[in-house]
Amino acid sequence: MTDALVGKNRADALPKNWEPQNLEADIYNNWVEKGYFTADPASEKPGYSIVLPPPNVTGQLHMGHALDHTLADSLVRRKRMQGFEVLWLPGMDHAGIATQSKVEAMLQETEGKSRYDYGREEFIKRVWEWKEQYGGTITTQMRAIGDSVDWSREAFTMDDNLSRAVQTIFKMLFDKGMIYRDYRLVNWSPVLETAVSDIEVVYKDVEGELVSIRYGSLNDDEPHLIVATTRVETMLGDVAIAVHPDDERYKDLIGKEFDHPFRDDLKLKVVADDYVDMEFGTGAVKITPAHDPNDYEMGLRHNLDMPIIMDKTGRIADTGTQFDGLTREDARVKVREALAEQGRIAKEVRPYVHSVGHSERSGEAIEPRLSLQWFVKVEQLAKMAGDAVREGDTKIHPEGMEKRYFEWVDNMHDWTISRQLWWGHRIPIWYGPEGEVVCVGPDEEPPAGYEQDPDVLDTWFSSALWPFSTMGWPEKTAELEKFYPTSVLVTAYDILFFWVARMMMFGTFAANETPEVLGAGPEGRPQIPFKDLYLHGLVRDEKGRKMSKSLGNGINPMDWVDEYGADALRFALARGANPGVDLPIGEDNAQAARNFATKLYNATKFALMNGAAVGELPPREELTDADRWILDRLEEVRSRVDERLDDYQFAKANEDLYHFIWDELCDWYLEIAKTQIPRDEETAQGRNTQIVLGRALDVVLRLLHPTMPFITEVLWQALTEEESITQATWPTEADTNGGAATDEVAATRIEDAIKLITELRRFRADQGVKPSQKVPGQIDFVAADLEGQETLVRDIAKVQAPGEDFSSSASIEMRLSQTTLDVALDTSGTVDVAAERKRLEKELAAAQKELESTAKQLGNEQFLSNAPEAVVAKIRDRQQLAQEESERLTTRLEALK
Repeated sequence: MTDALVGKNRADALPKNWEPQNLEADIYNNWVEKGYFTADPASEKPGYSIVLPPPNVTGQLHMGHALDHTLADSLVRRKRMQGFEVLWLPGMDHAGIATQSKVEAMLQETEGKSRYDYGREEFIKRVWEWKEQYGGTITTQMRAIGDSVDWSREAFTMDDNLSRAVQTIFKMLFDKGMIYRDYRLVNWSPVLETAVSDIEVVYKDVEGELVSIRYGSLNDDEPHLIVATTRVETMLGDVAIAVHPDDERYKDLIGKEFDHPFRDDLKLKVVADDYVDMEFGTGAVKITPAHDPNDYEMGLRHNLDMPIIMDKTGRIADTGTQFDGLTREDARVKVREALAEQGRIAKEVRPYVHSVGHSERSGEAIEPRLSLQWFVKVEQLAKMAGDAVREGDTKIHPEGMEKRYFEWVDNMHDWTISRQLWWGHRIPIWYGPEGEVVCVGPDEEPPAGYEQDPDVLDTWFSSALWPFSTMGWPEKTAELEKFYPTSVLVTAYDILFFWVARMMMFGTFAANETPEVLGAGPEGRPQIPFKDLYLHGLVRDEKGRKMSKSLGNGINPMDWVDEYGADALRFALARGANPGVDLPIGEDNAQAARNFATKLYNATKFALMNGAAVGELPPREELTDADRWILDRLEEVRSRVDERLDDYQFAKANEDLYHFIWDELCDWYLEIAKTQIPRDEETAQGRNTQIVLGRALDVVLRLLHPTMPFITEVLWQALTEEESITQATWPTEADTNGGAATDEVAATRIEDAIKLITELRRFRADQGVKPSQKVPGQIDFVAADLEGQETLVRDIAKVQAPGEDFSSSASIEMRLSQTTLDVALDTSGTVDVAAERKRLEKELAAAQKELESTAKQLGNEQFLSNAPEAVVAKIRDRQQLAQEESERLTTRLEALK
């Protein structure tokens, strides 16, 4: 059987069209069943590891996840092909607040009960049941987009071994005096009745009111001060009024005390503090230390009392006033009214829009509240985390993000780690009957009669251990020895502070305490949890706006998978992923990626039908200029892609591949190869071209596989008849041009031939010649040093050799690398002038309509001031293109007169 026939049979075995929805699930399941993604710590291959940032067990895949997973998967697939033993470890976070809230809402809706109706133990049991039934949505979606994770090692932050790690590091920190309990100001959620982290607070503009309160005498001639507030109810906890020490207006009042309008147990002392801006408002500020972050700091500086005026539900409590029991909102009205009755509203109450933090989970306004919580002392931990980056043990990509990292770790406040929840890792502190405090480790039993602290740990506490707890720490394991520290962490820059810095702190601390388990770091420094930190940007809509429910601009990545295929989703994301830069994306990106997949599929199938095959490359001297040119270009692209990916430049690497595959391999070399492969017989040149074509496809499929795993699997199997592209080796220079020097002469000839064909095609189109119609043409191939390219130029450009009766009706002059070439064509009788004029007039009308539309948009000052710069630039490009098209069509119509 001839090679051409073999190739045709392989092409016929492929589906007629690329329809990923029919193939991807089966392909993925086969990969998993064959164990292609399972890591072997006993392997002699060098280790490479990534831990997946654990998504919430309540969550579903969003575009940020899809980007994160695409980039990490690109890295691990490439490393497997490069001969590494790769561990990509998946897992989920128990998501304390989110999960408890979801289960509580479900129980309330289905059974009309709260968690208190069940009790702690029974409620936790119900949460586990919910987790088993509903907690796997995101893992199904991960399979759908092709994540090549080691599912045999899937972890959950509440697993027994991970819980053991949590208890171990808690006790280590506690025993060193680095965990303590104290009253501090925290973000408090009155609905959830717990402290929440900064990342769980979202800020919204709220229409409120500005109330000016008069403290002191109601007589203008006697001592008094006026302060303004948007939260008038908090004055129930006011203990002082601050003024600037240099403010001459109030110097005589510093140290004086005023009576509280409603509370006999409080006096308001006037204190001097540099924090006060004497140019803003009245230059006097009320101080409520237990309910405002800035006031809290001033309260510490001036040793002020800190009365808490709200209970855990946000109701006024323990003030001894008529306002006790009111909600914050009701108290705001009642307190203002009561102050007005006393004559203490100094100015007219006016509307005031200000930014207020809200609970991301429950939606209500966050209450800054003094609360008894557990904290981690971070000074020593933060220093180790900062030193690891300063010393180059961990490298941040892009480098510009280092500044933000240092700003955080160098100015970190002690970390609130307790949450007033039931779902989570319960704090391993036990209290005795006489107030004794004991920290209980994982292998210890609490003393008889002791009761455990009711709080649980912040979710970030357990996820800070993720890189090493998932591999067995505190035990010494083969996984830690082989795969730790991890090679790179891939995540978005917006959790640099909340998660990344905490992993660096706990990772370096745990290494310091257990170097025999985690290994020693360089030059006596603690071991780090990851060598590289790659920070990508956030996914935004095509106008650069943050995706949100309120704007209705969110994109469900699974919708794109269903419509365009997982490869299209992944390629659209990877092609726009520049380090640390936000990624605007829309439907056009998905369609373009799908079109690219279709182009690659059809081109490969066509190549197979023309006998493309994988074999040993023929000697260079036996290849045509076009063969040598494509192999040299293949090596340039391979080398550049390697360089880009080593530097985490995913966008540039995929852009290089896109243009090479589409513009050069598919649009040009495939066309050229057709002219070099005879249809009816096998020749040495034709066989060489089939092998070169097969090699080019083999290499680009392997280069593209990390980003587009599904289509490359199908096409590579058809091309090579090998088991799986996941088991293929990563391309090297030996696969492309065998290390040969670039053939500059061949490159010049092919580039000139392409330019000549392009100009001939353009001229034919301008003349209205049908694409399939051949026209005679006189071309001096010798003068252009293209005598060896005559066949491909004439075949592709549809310009036949002139006969004896040739008569030129048109000519083109073009500049090639060697000469200025004049081409004479005979287009007489090939154009229906009336039909051509009608077509051109229709196109001209469309171009002029586009000109009018773009001119209207660019002439709108309001639009120009509000639209993103990228959008405006795109419209200017459209206007320029329409202008050029209009001029071209007008010229052509004039010529047809």
